[in-house]
Amino acid sequence: MAILSIPDEKNVITTPSEIGFFLARYGIFFDQWSCTVAFDDRASQEEILEAYAQDLRPFMEAGGYLTADVISINALTENYDAIRAKFLAEHTHSEDEIRFFVDGQGYFWFNLEGAPVFNVLCEKGDLISVPSGTKHWFDAGATNPFVKAIRIFIDQSGWIPEYTGSGIDQKYR
Repeated sequence: MAILSIPDEKNVITTPSEIGFFLARYGIFFDQWSCTVAFDDRASQEEILEAYAQDLRPFMEAGGYLTADVISINALTENYDAIRAKFLAEHTHSEDEIRFFVDGQGYFWFNLEGAPVFNVLCEKGDLISVPSGTKHWFDAGATNPFVKAIRIFIDQSGWIPEYTGSGIDQKYR
């Protein structure tokens, strides 16, 4: 179950339809898919992608997305602190950043024109599409990170972060 928080206003939204409505005002797509398959840490990328192919294929075809992969982060991930630091800095991408959480959780933070800084805690079953050029950062957590998510792309080179250098992300750590 996703949770949207606006820390500076001490506002929290927990109803999925209200979260979707709030995000849509800023061009961010949010949905919840059925997520009934449980995977252990030995599950291959191919097994995970195939388990959700019935949802992925039509979504990808409708959006012109060409490839998908799986990212898995947990407490045993090598160099996690360095990986986390890379995601924690505010950045944009040249294409949409789409994540479908098949397990675990993580926070997407947003710094948008005309909006207070806010975050969305995405969990198992949540799908979020951050439009290209949107200022954001991601946090899987300082301790005991656990994220297993399908990433969807037109071209993986579009996922390369373009850091803003604003420093605003530092205020919300």
